[in-house]
Amino acid sequence: MELNGIGYHVEQYGEGEPLLLLHGFTGSADTWRPLIPFWQDFRLIAVDLIGHGRTEAPKSADRYRMEQAAADLTALLDELGIEKVNVLGYSMGGRLVLSFAMWHPHRIRRLVFESSSPGLKTEAERRARREADEALAHMIERNGVRAFVDHWEQLPLFATQKRLPEPVRAAIRRERLRHTEQGLANSLRGMGTGVQPSWWKRLREIQAPVLLLCGEHDEKFCRIAADMHEQLANSELICVQEAGHAIHVEQPGIFAKIVSEFIKKGEV
Repeated sequence: MELNGIGYHVEQYGEGEPLLLLHGFTGSADTWRPLIPFWQDFRLIAVDLIGHGRTEAPKSADRYRMEQAAADLTALLDELGIEKVNVLGYSMGGRLVLSFAMWHPHRIRRLVFESSSPGLKTEAERRARREADEALAHMIERNGVRAFVDHWEQLPLFATQKRLPEPVRAAIRRERLRHTEQGLANSLRGMGTGVQPSWWKRLREIQAPVLLLCGEHDEKFCRIAADMHEQLANSELICVQEAGHAIHVEQPGIFAKIVSEFIKKGEV
């Protein structure tokens, strides 16, 4: 599907209340496939975000910026004939969800943030993150995707995933390895936490119901979720036991049930 001049890979499953699914960095629409059997009451729309999976990875990092990615989501909804949508975003996908909701609030029904954030609070933090992401982008371009994935999988953020069954870990690794150097590097440059707008001071503007999910072993993002919960006008916060950053991978059944119940609260 072409959206604003970029060829996007989009998958759809089922009928009913629409639920747009946005993966994290190094992910793709494949991230959500194990959850499809749990969400048969919804019209699921899973997207490979720009630079990821089977979606195009343009040369210009500016094309990956949040403003552009959010405009692509608007074009997607227009193409599918959907006026308002429920959106679930994981990590990087959650940051895009928030930006989309800030710029296009009339397109939102309910929001689900899994292990995500509104960005960084200070310019000093943002500058340091931009420098770190640029260094990581250079590493990807210099050493290739496989070396980067080897590095990425050893981050403390994903330590709890080492307890997953080997076939699950192998599927995640295959998904990561399918990416390109250009797509991942430019995603960091265009959509990284240090580049995106910081939404901390504007969270109260969001009127749509919000569900905040974090895994109990992901202390950093649980703190972020708690801070967001205090500032949002209409939010719920759930800390999922025996899970780290990727709750949907580590506790898929529980995760799917929580999301389903939240979305169904808004059905008429």
